[in-house]
Amino acid sequence: MPNLKTNADLCRTCPSGACLVRCQYLDYEPAPAREEMLKIHAGQDSPVLEACVTCYACEEYCPRGNHPFYLISDRREAKGILTAPRAITRQWVHIGEPRGKFEHGTIGKRLLSCGFMPQLKALTGGELFADIMPSFVFGQEYFCNVVYIHFAKPSIILARLPEVIANYARLGVEEIVFLHDECYAAFASLAPAYGLEVPFRSVHYFEYLYGRLLELKDRIRPLGLKAAYQRPCSSRFIPSTHAYVARIMDLIGVELVPRTYQDEAALCCGSIFRAMYGYDLAADVQQRNLADIQASGAQICVFNCHGCQGALADKVARHDIRPLHMIELCRLAIGEDPATGA
Repeated sequence: MPNLKTNADLCRTCPSGACLVRCQYLDYEPAPAREEMLKIHAGQDSPVLEACVTCYACEEYCPRGNHPFYLISDRREAKGILTAPRAITRQWVHIGEPRGKFEHGTIGKRLLSCGFMPQLKALTGGELFADIMPSFVFGQEYFCNVVYIHFAKPSIILARLPEVIANYARLGVEEIVFLHDECYAAFASLAPAYGLEVPFRSVHYFEYLYGRLLELKDRIRPLGLKAAYQRPCSSRFIPSTHAYVARIMDLIGVELVPRTYQDEAALCCGSIFRAMYGYDLAADVQQRNLADIQASGAQICVFNCHGCQGALADKVARHDIRPLHMIELCRLAIGEDPATGA
């Protein structure tokens, strides 16, 4: 089993303890934060192992790239500390199990990965994807499995990810565009953190969209809309991709409205909290987030993750705020109707 590349000395000499000090769900000062992280490194008990809600944000907050959340997850699993009831954990693990059923398009050197979420595959029509389609894959054999880190089950990811990498490598592709944060994070963050070699270039679909929009710039008609952006938890693993949100919005004439819960202070959609920790935490996070979106004056709420969209789309729509996936928004900007495909 691959081992996490982390260094206790980086925590010992950290001046800020930012991973825990900046956490929105825990309350630590720098010195106690360092002490708790060193306990976790040493395999000792720590209240952090029980209290972490798996929002992933400490991965971004750590100024030294020392993977605090991956470490917390490893230690939780080693100690048998569950983040969700056993039945729910087993159900989720079963969902992503390889089934020997998958779909290939006409494979080229560049490939579009739809994971095994049909919602993502449905977004790939129109001119934005005309230069890469029909080179795509869909199915559990190409699923990153990163969601299981929410459930303190990194062993599931590490058992399956090498075969997923091999499945992609057998296709002979040079570059893969991933339509989901967690899938991209599997190859750009988690695999390197555990010393797994990735034999292809991984591209986040934000980078791809931005490049395509530049190529189609003559077709862009500024939308003149005010938008709130719902940043997903998985974005914390790959924070460099978040910069593309503002770049894309600026290119298509959409104003990102100021919010309390945005950028590094973003709140999760709450859906995974409901499964793992029950109603109260999920409701609190969603209510604060929705109140912030409503108060911002946004006309649209832009989603990156289909899980976030499933959790919040109906709720923002009740406040006359239109929910749109980032791809749908970009299609509107080039004169396409994502609802009809025209």
